Amino acid sequence: MAATHNWSLHQLDIKNAFLHSDLQEEVYMEQPPGFVAQEESDKVCCLRKSLYGLKQSPRAWFGKFSQALVRFGMQNSTYDHSVFYRRSDNGIVLLVVYVDDTVITGNDAWGISSLKTFLQGHFHTKDMGQLKYFLGIEVMRSKKCIYLSQRKYVLDLLSETEKLGAKPSGTLMMPNQQLVKEGKLCKDPERYRRLVGKLNYLTMTQPDIAYSVSVVSQFMSSPTVDHWAAVEQILCYLKAAPGRGILYKDHGHTRVECFSDADWAGSREDSISSSGYCVFVGGNLVSWKSKKQNVVSRSSAESEYRAMTQSVRNTALHIASNPVFHERTKHIEVDCHFIRAKIQDGLVSTGYVKTGEQLGDILTKVVNGARISYLCNKLDTIDIFAPG
Repeated sequence: MAATHNWSLHQLDIKNAFLHSDLQEEVYMEQPPGFVAQEESDKVCCLRKSLYGLKQSPRAWFGKFSQALVRFGMQNSTYDHSVFYRRSDNGIVLLVVYVDDTVITGNDAWGISSLKTFLQGHFHTKDMGQLKYFLGIEVMRSKKCIYLSQRKYVLDLLSETEKLGAKPSGTLMMPNQQLVKEGKLCKDPERYRRLVGKLNYLTMTQPDIAYSVSVVSQFMSSPTVDHWAAVEQILCYLKAAPGRGILYKDHGHTRVECFSDADWAGSREDSISSSGYCVFVGGNLVSWKSKKQNVVSRSSAESEYRAMTQSVRNTALHIASNPVFHERTKHIEVDCHFIRAKIQDGLVSTGYVKTGEQLGDILTKVVNGARISYLCNKLDTIDIFAPG
């Protein structure tokens, strides 16, 4: 929204956020060392405010912060509880909060200024100015676009794994490579798990690695040397373009478009299909997912229906438009009814996508070389730091 409408992005940091919140239940703690009351060492403290480390603290803090925003006139989004908004004759103010980090945007400059003043009066806040860094994501802005990347995160990851000097690769995974559970166990399974977890966080700005990371995530319990080699291949791919990120700009419309795809029975291990989808709002990529389906699909139509349902192509399109079920598709009746209801309500319209234009490919199968470069460009996933 900020890129489409050229809104400014403001960042606030709330100091000692959990200490502001009130507890809704009785919580006791031992007297801290050095502050034990004389002749009352057998007594405990009854907490009036939450503390860091309490399991109740995050909920208590969010409740306190939400109540303050409601008093200001903000409303909580029913679709995302971390988003608050206020509409007025002057425009709209949007606020996104993650624990104690807050981003504010909108076209109501006076409302944004008033909100900052209001929050400063209720909490110990620090105005960070224009948004530049948020939850490990670097934000760069020009007059025409906003660019999100995790370049520092990638470089730190390559340094940690001693891959800064590795040979860059344009290949995420070897073509036709099928990872299986059997094999020689890797030397340090815990390191494998930590590394895959960090790669998962990197998919927030690099959808091109989502499928490969999804694959290596399936072997967290007993990773083998082959699984470790696959992770190292992903790192070599990252080395080729550590600054790759997502570009957001004004495309002149606000349409919601989605590409969904499925790789039927793609897993040699259990014949389960993989689903993938990417969603664009106003031509900008806002949501994507690569996921192994929960059950075995008995046809390519079923696997594509499951993929379409997750995100709201040819075989599935025909069934969606046909009110008569074929006996071979009875088992996907629930998913089909969901999609068909949305089509009949006019909320969703489906269309054929040529194989070469299917952006969901990057989320359901291994693509390399020129193909991955093409799909990355279509997704506006580029490296602005690359030479030339």
